[in-house]
Amino acid sequence: MFYSPIAWFLTIAFLVQCAITYTKLLGYNASTQEMGGINLANMTELTAGIFTKSYGMFPPIMQNLYLYIPLLTMGLISREINGGTISLLYSSPIKIREIVFGKFLAMLFYNLVMVMVIGVFLVAGVLDIKSADWGMLLSAALGFYLLLAAYAAIGLFMSSLTSYQVVAAVSTFVMIGSLSYIGTLWQGVDFVRDLTYFLSISGRTQHMLRGLISTKDFIYFILIVYIFLGLTISKLQFGRETKSWPVKTGRYTIIIISALFVGYITSLPGLIGYWDTTADKTNTLTPNAQKIIKELGDDPLEVTIYSNYLDNFSYFGLPEQRHLILDLWEPYLRFKPNITFRYVSYYDRPLGLDYDMFAYYKGKTLPQIVAQNAKGAGLPLSMFKTPEEMHKIIDLKPELNRFVMQLNYKGKSTFLRVYNDQAIWPSETEVGAAFKRLLQAKMPQIGFISGDGERNPNKKGDRAYKLLASDKTFRFALINQGFDIDTLSLDKQDIPSGVTALVLADPQKALSPVASQKIEDYIAKGGNLLIAGEPGRQQLVNPLLKPLGVQLIDGMLEQKSEDNAPWLMLPFITQHGIDLSKALDKPSIDTLPVSLNGTTSLSYAETNGFKIQPLLIAKSKTAHNTSARNPDLDLVGDNAPGNATTAIHANHSHVVHVEMVVKQQVVTVKKISAATSAVAGNNAKPQQPDTNARTIGNQTDTYVTTIALNRQINGKQQRIIISGDADFMSNAELNRYQPRTANFSFNTALFSWLSYGHFPLDTSRPDAKDNRVTVSTDRVALLRIWYIWVMPGILLIFSSVLLIRRKRK
Repeated sequence: MFYSPIAWFLTIAFLVQCAITYTKLLGYNASTQEMGGINLANMTELTAGIFTKSYGMFPPIMQNLYLYIPLLTMGLISREINGGTISLLYSSPIKIREIVFGKFLAMLFYNLVMVMVIGVFLVAGVLDIKSADWGMLLSAALGFYLLLAAYAAIGLFMSSLTSYQVVAAVSTFVMIGSLSYIGTLWQGVDFVRDLTYFLSISGRTQHMLRGLISTKDFIYFILIVYIFLGLTISKLQFGRETKSWPVKTGRYTIIIISALFVGYITSLPGLIGYWDTTADKTNTLTPNAQKIIKELGDDPLEVTIYSNYLDNFSYFGLPEQRHLILDLWEPYLRFKPNITFRYVSYYDRPLGLDYDMFAYYKGKTLPQIVAQNAKGAGLPLSMFKTPEEMHKIIDLKPELNRFVMQLNYKGKSTFLRVYNDQAIWPSETEVGAAFKRLLQAKMPQIGFISGDGERNPNKKGDRAYKLLASDKTFRFALINQGFDIDTLSLDKQDIPSGVTALVLADPQKALSPVASQKIEDYIAKGGNLLIAGEPGRQQLVNPLLKPLGVQLIDGMLEQKSEDNAPWLMLPFITQHGIDLSKALDKPSIDTLPVSLNGTTSLSYAETNGFKIQPLLIAKSKTAHNTSARNPDLDLVGDNAPGNATTAIHANHSHVVHVEMVVKQQVVTVKKISAATSAVAGNNAKPQQPDTNARTIGNQTDTYVTTIALNRQINGKQQRIIISGDADFMSNAELNRYQPRTANFSFNTALFSWLSYGHFPLDTSRPDAKDNRVTVSTDRVALLRIWYIWVMPGILLIFSSVLLIRRKRK
């Protein structure tokens, strides 16, 4: 093989391809690192980024391997047949299988040369990347070598079928393409789908590239080699024997069926072994997720996939795409192999679309729309259950007739949803929360007080809280993170004993004595609570806050801005706020502000055993009185902060210039304390502004907008959140400023703290250590010359000398 130019040529070409890709990616990261700033936040998991992700070195190289191997294997046997030397091999004292194994062994040694080329850059990666994940690299190299071996076996068989080398090469291309495509055939039949999916070579190395070695993938490559070497031996043997076609067909069939049988058995979830070679076990479920699965025990879990053909996610329900669902569940099957799957396809009016479907099919009925789409897609209409048939099985209207997975376990069921984001599929956090529901764990119950115009957790309006609380299509909604949501009218209902936390958000009128008394009793017993007020309605919640030692100060904070309204405050989270949840303690989040669309500041003093910590603050350096801002500020209806019916008149304003410094970031704001403050429609007397300086620690004039209170009472820790703004949790605010603010993460952290950190489930992983490169851009320029020009040049000179000497001899 190495006495011909082709092996050397392909090796040099392969080396150049690897060198160009590696130095390009290494140079990009070195340049990003030298630029610094916010770019550094994007530098993470560099081992995967440079080598194994879709844009890394391995995937494009492995996709092009089918161009290399057929050129090497096309002459292994066809050259012998065409030149007549096959007769010499047959007459020599060796067996046919030894001939085949010898030629295949030659290819395995050449494959090692290819791996050595890859190994040059793997070693370089370990040296050039800080804390490189060498376990992932070794796993990727193994996958690369096994794929080469499989291609070599395929090429060897094709070479035995013809005396023409070009035909053998083309046949190898076709066979590799067929094995890549076969995984999409006959997917509607479960047993056949398992066999064809096993035979498919497409994506077989993906797990190994990520650092996960499984017996299923390893045995697959061994069986592919077994099939094609067995077929090759049989083909050559039949060339020397006179056998009838049934005997030949039978022998070929036995080889294939035996391989399929072994492959099917070894692909059963309970018989698959796994080895996660990554440093942080990124391919393995987190300990919390494993613990929950362990609690499920040995009882079977059934997953029923309901797919509405008219839904945006109907694609995932088609038979040929069911392997995507199996891939989603594979990490869980690893720890609980007795999960079974059922598939139900149906059609019904989709309730989760953001447009009117019938407007685009004017005059057509639902069955006619389905028939038109099914015909265009080439699908039989009989595969979809009608709405009437589905209603007899289950009512999916509460799930908006969307693609959904129903989990059934020991007579209990819950839903696992897909979400309107880029990830689409549920993560460990959402799956773990669904498992907890099946285990009938005590899920945290959040009760939103209603009846006096408070923010509603089930409505889509700008001031409502549906996105945060109950939107089933939003991954981070509390209902998808393990919380139960309910509304309570305290004039008619008592507070349930099992409620985890109450939410009183922006009442529009004074609470009734009955409701106030129930809340006061709830607080006295140690219940957790979140109270959010609004500027202009301080007097509605201040009576409840007085026993806690907290008051909402009259007026509203304003912040100078060229782009935003003056009442849009962007304070940053304090260290106490960051400590509420590990999810906040990340550079990409803890440096972001929390947007408050109209807020007042808080005054407080620790009393009744409460310990108080500020979560969002503004710190003042100078203060002076001014009447420069004299025009009335008249904010009514949707124009007011919070989109509430509010009127704030500032005929003469007390202005305090505030310089807010949190986590090395400086923002200039000012505090407006209105001389009069009244709620539209409310005859409350005007309140005088509180202009006294407040001292917290050693910092004077610190204006706090959100605080956390806690104390020990009745054998547990009571936790309370109080905010001068209710809009930071509203639909409008969450939609408007993401991802430039930390509102989503901050809100989730608040409810996590109120539920003692039980939910959302902690499925976080340690930050990757391979987040920097150890070379400069100047060094990369030198490496580029070495890898792309010098090394291939040396190899070219060596091969030329070898081939010239060979020819002379």
